[in-house]
Amino acid sequence: MPISAPDQVLLDVRGLEAGYGKIGVLHGVDVRVAPGEAVALLGPNGAGKTTLLRAISGLLPPSAGEIRFRGQDLAGLGPRRTVQLGLVHVVEGHRIFTQLSVEDNLLLAGYDLHRTERQQRVEEALSFFPEIAAKRRDRGGALSGGQQQMLAVAQGLVRKPQLLMLDEPSAGLSPVLVDRVLSVARKLRDSGTAVLLVEQLIEKALALADRVYALARGRIVLEAAANEPDLPHRLEHAYFGQDVPTALHA
Repeated sequence: MPISAPDQVLLDVRGLEAGYGKIGVLHGVDVRVAPGEAVALLGPNGAGKTTLLRAISGLLPPSAGEIRFRGQDLAGLGPRRTVQLGLVHVVEGHRIFTQLSVEDNLLLAGYDLHRTERQQRVEEALSFFPEIAAKRRDRGGALSGGQQQMLAVAQGLVRKPQLLMLDEPSAGLSPVLVDRVLSVARKLRDSGTAVLLVEQLIEKALALADRVYALARGRIVLEAAANEPDLPHRLEHAYFGQDVPTALHA
């Protein structure tokens, strides 16, 4: 599905360059996400996928390029402000407060909301994950790895994001729990929340996504609709630099 008109673009990344110190990781990356769209960002390890999400959410300052969300330039805003605008980044690795209860983790995610609204959003977030709702008084550190991932996603849901960015939500999870987490992402997309997903499980990512970007060596090497014929084969070629196709705008 093409994105052309300005009002069709929720997230607009153009010419993005970023890295760590003198080490450049991203080289002129362009990515767009429409309202309510699910986009998968795929690529081999070390391609720059996590760096891209960190730059978008304000965790890593870009060295060049432009990031606009809902038409607003995000330059210099930082992660707190991007969250308040409706852009939520669930980082890789089940990042929760292990000494706090499940409920307190969620309340903390909505720290700047009015008490009544904050509690309502906590209950809504827990409704997506009955497994952790039943453990709302337990410490985060007492949860299994899969439950901690659910809690990390639920923290993001407390913010009622317009765009939810998920970085490797399947990492370290059993297939059953991967399906549970991605089913929530699908429900969010169906209800109008845009999703930008970094995932190594290509088949599951394609089942969720409307469009796909492939990133290799810090550059976008393929853009396609998720239902493109022979897409897994084309992704493999794109990853390893063989017969890299021109980005598609189908």
